[in-house]
Amino acid sequence: MPAALIISHGQPSDPAPAEAEIAALAARVQALLPDWHVASATLASPGALAAAVAKAGPAGLAYPLFMADGWFTRDHLPARLAEAGGTGWRVLAPFGVDDAVQRLVISIAREAAQAQGRAAAVTSVLLAAHGSFRSPAPARVANAMASRLETAGFGRVEAAFIDQTPRIAQAAAGFPAGSLVLPFFAAKGGHVVDDLPAALSEAGFAGTLLDPVGLDPRVPALIAAALQRAVAQATRSSTST
Repeated sequence: MPAALIISHGQPSDPAPAEAEIAALAARVQALLPDWHVASATLASPGALAAAVAKAGPAGLAYPLFMADGWFTRDHLPARLAEAGGTGWRVLAPFGVDDAVQRLVISIAREAAQAQGRAAAVTSVLLAAHGSFRSPAPARVANAMASRLETAGFGRVEAAFIDQTPRIAQAAAGFPAGSLVLPFFAAKGGHVVDDLPAALSEAGFAGTLLDPVGLDPRVPALIAAALQRAVAQATRSSTST
């Protein structure tokens, strides 16, 4: 049967909650793909990736539950898989760059505006993302997502970050009451639980903080579809050569 591992950074200071969260996500994806072996691991939990690879087998699909496609997904993750005995594993495009996931972000924002009885054109959205002072990749993806939201018809859209400028507290201070903050995060870790609310409080933000996109109940189906597409593409490539 096809094998897939959903892999995230995790939280080095406290690995267990992140491991449990991604395991629950993998179980929901597994329920949609009963003929697959779907499991999970975080890079922060010692031995978790090696144990998952050993159980899944020497080859499979690694699905990065990351928001950006940069050094972690292109270099670090393949190296970690090789160290864990997964030299035959193929790393897919990460969660945050999937077109279906980005379309979901637009749907989440539209639904939140509708719940407030407002049209998208008069709704401001602050896209809160992680960012990085070391790599341009996270900001590039977040800014592209903000542009997609703007193109979708929202009145004002900006991306702001935990770990680079513009900082969330600085950006949120300029947003009007009733604005939406949409966390462009795959999971509900410390940044979402602690840093983001603290930044909004510092800014005196008077709007609605939504759940991170990765917690939307439609996400398991999007991941399952991405895994199925990867297998179908590999099958087409093998039959055409």
